[in-house]
Formats: sequence, C-alpha cells, structure tokens
Amino acid sequence: MERSAHIERKTNETDITLKCILDSGDASTITTGIGFFNHMLTLFVMHGRMNIQLNAKGDLEVDDHHTVEDIGICMGKAFNKALGDKSGISRFGQATIPMDEACTAAVVDISGRGCFVYKGDKLTGAIGQYQEELTLEFFQSFAHNALITLHIQQMYGDNRHHIHESIFKAAGLALYRAYSLSEHTGIPSTKGVL
Repeated sequence: MERSAHIERKTNETDITLKCILDSGDASTITTGIGFFNHMLTLFVMHGRMNIQLNAKGDLEVDDHHTVEDIGICMGKAFNKALGDKSGISRFGQATIPMDEACTAAVVDISGRGCFVYKGDKLTGAIGQYQEELTLEFFQSFAHNALITLHIQQMYGDNRHHIHESIFKAAGLALYRAYSLSEHTGIPSTKGVL
C-alpha cells in the first residue's frame, strides 16, 4: 500500500501544493523560487527515499523566510499524514554523513511529539542569497509538524555549502531509517500510540 499524502496551504504570504510519497526512488519535482533551497530539498528527499512534487510561490520580494518556513510546515504535515497509524515503522533512525571536509550526525524518533535540537556551527551567514539560518527554520517547522523528534549535530566543516549538504543528507537518511517498515507489526511504543 502506498504511503502518500497531498497538502495544500495558501496564505497571504505563500501558496504551496505538495504531494509526498514515502519509499520512493522516483525523481522529485521541486520548485520554490530559491535555488539553493531547491538543491538542499532534493538531497533531503533523495536520501530520505521520498518522492515529492512541490510547487511553492512565496513573497520572495520580502525575503525567503515565509516560503522556507511554510514548506517545512507542509512537508511535515504530509510526512505525518503519509505514515498513517505508524504500524510497523522502525521509529528510530540515525545517520552520520560526511560531505568532503564537513560532517553531520542526525537522530530521529517518530515520537508523536514535535521537537528539534541543533548543535554545531552557528548558521548565520549567507550562501549566495540564501540565509543560512533558514536551514534551521525549515527543520524546526518540519519536525514540529511531522510530530517527530529530530536532533542534528553539525560536527565540523569549513565550506558552508558542504556543511548544509551534510545536514540535509544526514537528516534525510535518518528519517528514512526511522520510517522504514521493520519485521515487527504494530505500534512501536509501550503506550500503544505514537
């Protein structure tokens, strides 16, 4: 059975349509109007074994913040919806990913509680027009709306592009390992729900 979801969000700041399919190796189509962010999302969903069809229009004349935040909201809601009742998932996942001289670890718990923790280099600069702090904004919005716990430890790196690549790849792979179906059935929680 396909695990998928469709989300639409229209506000005074953004207009987003998104389809998310889990367990998919198909190529995604990602249009955000923010070139570097398109690239990072492509890495995130590819290593997360997700196919997304994303079309986002935002008030980029103001800045990129609303668009990135609202994409995080939509992707999180779609991911949570696609999981259904979460029967049979592994629940926990982790990955440590190098990108040349940069390295990042990510840990995921599909816990039913939204929590995001980041430790590492301050992401306060810019890569071209992309403000680095938007990476944290995306993952915060994603984790809270996906109802997952996501910890990212950016360990080291010099090249800012490489640092962000290692972050998105590690988060994607950790997420895939957490949502993958295990040999056990049922909800992986002593509470009986996630």
